[in-house]
Amino acid sequence: MKRLRVGLAQINTTVGDIEGNVARVLEYVQRARELGADVVSFPELAVTGYPPEDLLLRPAFVEDNIQALGRIVAGCSGITVVVGFVDRDDAGIYNAAAVIHDGGLADVYRKQRLPNYGVFDEMRYFRTGTTSPVYRIAGVDVGVSVCEDIWFPGDPAEAQATAGAQVIVNINGSPFHAGKRSFREAMLADRAQGYCVWVCYTNLVGGQDELVFDGGSMVLDPDGRLVARAAMFEEELLVLEVPVDEGRRFGTRPGDAIGRPTSTRRPTVVSGEPMSPGAPPAEARIAEGLSAEAEVYGALVLGTRDYLRKT
Repeated sequence: MKRLRVGLAQINTTVGDIEGNVARVLEYVQRARELGADVVSFPELAVTGYPPEDLLLRPAFVEDNIQALGRIVAGCSGITVVVGFVDRDDAGIYNAAAVIHDGGLADVYRKQRLPNYGVFDEMRYFRTGTTSPVYRIAGVDVGVSVCEDIWFPGDPAEAQATAGAQVIVNINGSPFHAGKRSFREAMLADRAQGYCVWVCYTNLVGGQDELVFDGGSMVLDPDGRLVARAAMFEEELLVLEVPVDEGRRFGTRPGDAIGRPTSTRRPTVVSGEPMSPGAPPAEARIAEGLSAEAEVYGALVLGTRDYLRKT
């Protein structure tokens, strides 16, 4: 049995405040490092704030975000960090997750499923990622994905599980609506159980213009059971130990798909050993759920407060 100490940092970012967002990320990196986390994840597009929308049409803004990622990388010694930012190449820009280890950029994952409905307009700005990498973090095989990538069955989660991932770290900017928490938990339970993986779901918190992000980051085990959940409408760093059974992987149970082609056969080794092998166990915590009325009240208070504060 291997143990991966994971941190889920649901922070409140501000669109366009790159310097402030970087400072917030580094503050929580330090807190996670002090708690002995092997890996800590941050929300989708944490560097730019979410959703950046037409700021993405400004090349200088994208360049500022790339430079800011470099400052984050330099501040991540002694820990592995997954953080959302805008990546780019000659073909265009991408909604991406940087995989950082011990002061170096190990790799970049690019979001594959770009939502273009409701409040989302990502196909206007971003190109689609095409690879489903698996990373070895503290000796455990981990798939990294961004928000919508896990909301529907299939790749990249299925490709990563087929390639050996036992943990999926999924970073999100998922806005609130009444009743969404229970829907999210049911959906994530389906993915965890369907692919025999631990799902570590990190969500944004805070108000941004007409949107409210409710946090509620959570961890589910390969049986689809909720084992940890952060508070709603509050910033929080949730740290816990994830016990990984080496003998239990996707394809080891009757009915599992096996032998599917995938873009990654061998994991990219990020770190081979736990960061703090002697650290005391981190207890999982399940924040108390709110009533329907309390959820709506919390969303109204947070949305109004942040609208005034961020304007």
